[in-house]
Amino acid sequence: MRRDQLLELLRGVAAGDISPDAAHERVARLPYLDLGVARLDLDRELRSGLPEVVFAQGKSDDELVRIVEAMVADAGRVLVTRVEPAAAEALSAILDGRFEPRARVWSAGRFEPPSGRRVAVLSAGTSDFPVAEEAAACTEWLGHEVERIRDVGVAGIQRALDSIDSLRRADVAVVVAGMDGALPTVVAGLVPCPVVAVPTSVGYGASFEGLAPLLTMLTACAPGIAVVNIDNGFGAAALAHRILSTSIASP
Repeated sequence: MRRDQLLELLRGVAAGDISPDAAHERVARLPYLDLGVARLDLDRELRSGLPEVVFAQGKSDDELVRIVEAMVADAGRVLVTRVEPAAAEALSAILDGRFEPRARVWSAGRFEPPSGRRVAVLSAGTSDFPVAEEAAACTEWLGHEVERIRDVGVAGIQRALDSIDSLRRADVAVVVAGMDGALPTVVAGLVPCPVVAVPTSVGYGASFEGLAPLLTMLTACAPGIAVVNIDNGFGAAALAHRILSTSIASP
């Protein structure tokens, strides 16, 4: 249940349009909805401002469809990550949604109203683009404007410097990089906004499938960098959303 839905329900009880018993029936399942294959945390948005997001990997198409149907029925919107084309086809066969194959994200509806805040999503190399697209797609679904800045790794730093005016207008910068993972440090030294760093598993053997850029980002000398897990574009979007939602709510 979303905050606006709960407020509408309470106003209905106060106005006498909804009986207390009917309202109780509506909220009695707030702790979670047990589908057998999953227990859906439908009131997470009320507690944290961010709804439960469905991680598709490892779920059968049937399990995924049942989960997504229930979440759309409850809130009218859902975000699903790590979606393969066959699973997206199964979802789209029964629900009106959008699939973004590079991001591996399927969604129905989105947060409203738009926040008016701006997130710059940078990818160090074209190979990092799928992770950057997951971050961008999830950030857009959460109601924020996204500017994509692609292929601006430190091997040709002039490419990032060409975008500095745009970067400095961002409220949050999400910086996605594999290999040596140095781009977030450079960006954090140039812009005033928070920087969310995303290491990717892109690189040759000594990058250890993302561990090397992860350690680089964690030991960055530029302050103001937060680091999420390897290849975790969604985690970066969620952190950017929390930063922006808190700053919007602050006086």
